[in-house]
Amino acid sequence: MDYEIKKLSKRVSIQNEFGLHARPAACIAAIAQKANSKVWMIRNEEKVDASSIMDILTLACQKGTEVTIQIEDSSDMDVLEKIVSLFQKGFGE
Repeated sequence: MDYEIKKLSKRVSIQNEFGLHARPAACIAAIAQKANSKVWMIRNEEKVDASSIMDILTLACQKGTEVTIQIEDSSDMDVLEKIVSLFQKGFGE
């Protein structure tokens, strides 16, 4: 992974008990939809559009799963930080 991509992504872990179900996916998608460019969620080799609840749910992330949140443009750093914060707070669950 080159430096530019690393700078525009953060690795996070699912902390909430029920994993990444519909409500957390909707929270992520709502924030990602405000970005100027694409926001991606990556689990292993699978990369999905973070603005799509259905795409997020296809990752089937349980508690303890690690994912990478990636933005395409540095103007979306606030979006990246907001999504990372959701993960760190366990989506308030």
